[in-house]
Amino acid sequence: MLTLPNAWIEQFEGRDVFEQIFALDGEVYREQPGRKTLRFAFQGRHYFAKIHGGIGVKEMIKNLLQFRLPVLGAENEWRAIQRLEQLGINTTPLLGYGKRGRNPVQIQSFVITEELPHSESLEDFCRDWSDSPPDHALKRALITQVAEIARTVHEHGLNHRDFYICHLRLDISSGMDCPDPRKLKIYLIDLHRMQIRRSISRRSRLKDLAALYFSSMDIGLTERDLLRFVRVYRDQPLRKSLSKDRFFWWQVKRRANALHRKYQRKYAEAVR
Repeated sequence: MLTLPNAWIEQFEGRDVFEQIFALDGEVYREQPGRKTLRFAFQGRHYFAKIHGGIGVKEMIKNLLQFRLPVLGAENEWRAIQRLEQLGINTTPLLGYGKRGRNPVQIQSFVITEELPHSESLEDFCRDWSDSPPDHALKRALITQVAEIARTVHEHGLNHRDFYICHLRLDISSGMDCPDPRKLKIYLIDLHRMQIRRSISRRSRLKDLAALYFSSMDIGLTERDLLRFVRVYRDQPLRKSLSKDRFFWWQVKRRANALHRKYQRKYAEAVR
């Protein structure tokens, strides 16, 4: 299967498209066994390519022994982008997708998306909130929109599996210092591990929310901020949600704290 704009097909005419994509030269953002992510330029514009050259038997066995579903190719991200677009959730605009081969450990595939040039990850945007609190209306609007994104994906059978604030990007085309709380635009990115089903389990929902909470723990959120998230995420009166789901939210907090302790241990070891 191959889907690319005509201009790209014409550029590669007479050559193996997969070989050309796999040979792209650019800035490598991430590289792991069987796959890499790079930013590259083509016809004067910048794009991101996620290239999968086959996971290999060794890597597949490693994932299975760790009780993790291996990412076999780019198809998952391609489908996830399409599904988010159907749900009205902003994500990286899809430009092309290709897949060939049948052996699960040797499938070659890629997905190409447009760059989001005027955007900032929420991890970076909110980094100094503890020392320099943001405008109240802006913080409230960001929390509300993130909670709405989480609710929408979960209610429609999706779970991200890497749901950290670094994978939420804020459009800052109107200026880094003064985004309008009434016109916020947040993109959900890095979808290669996203699961797409009719409905998600309580455990999958819990893991996503714990990851989101963990990655937000050091930006100075107050208890009121957290309660606002709960109310918007459940889309019901706060008292009802806390009464009905108190144990669930306690589990989210416990798991997030465990992730935070693990992160602090790793950081402490890294700086020794």
